[in-house]
Amino acid sequence: MREQWLARTAPEVFPFFSDAGNLARITPPDLRFQFECELPVDMRVGALIDYRLSLYRVPFRWRTRITVWDPPHSFVDESVRGPYRLWEHSHWFRPAADGSRRTLMVDQVRYALPFAPVGEIAHFLVRRKLEQIFDYRREVVGELFGGPAR
Repeated sequence: MREQWLARTAPEVFPFFSDAGNLARITPPDLRFQFECELPVDMRVGALIDYRLSLYRVPFRWRTRITVWDPPHSFVDESVRGPYRLWEHSHWFRPAADGSRRTLMVDQVRYALPFAPVGEIAHFLVRRKLEQIFDYRREVVGELFGGPAR
């Protein structure tokens, strides 16, 4: 799970994350992210997003489906086709309890590798890559929306 404070309200930041086209902006360049669906995607429960990535120089296609859609509070995307046996990415946008204009953005990913059980080396590599991806996202999103306004 990753948490990041943003210096904007949930209604101000949610539109950025609800635009599937921005996935390319927050994905590290080394993954060579490319859409394979027409943009813009009509985001709602059941919406499908198709794209291509390279992971450790291995190209693959990925399709995700939006399974929860609750603007400006949350949404969930789940893998329909891709490199994982299970992929569920939950996004929450929670207002600061102190009434300030800050939002706590929370990302939680549940995943399972294919061909289970897979060795510890594969789990280590995947975990490390996911940390790098979310570190990159933290940096980009921080530049776009600022950190905590204290």
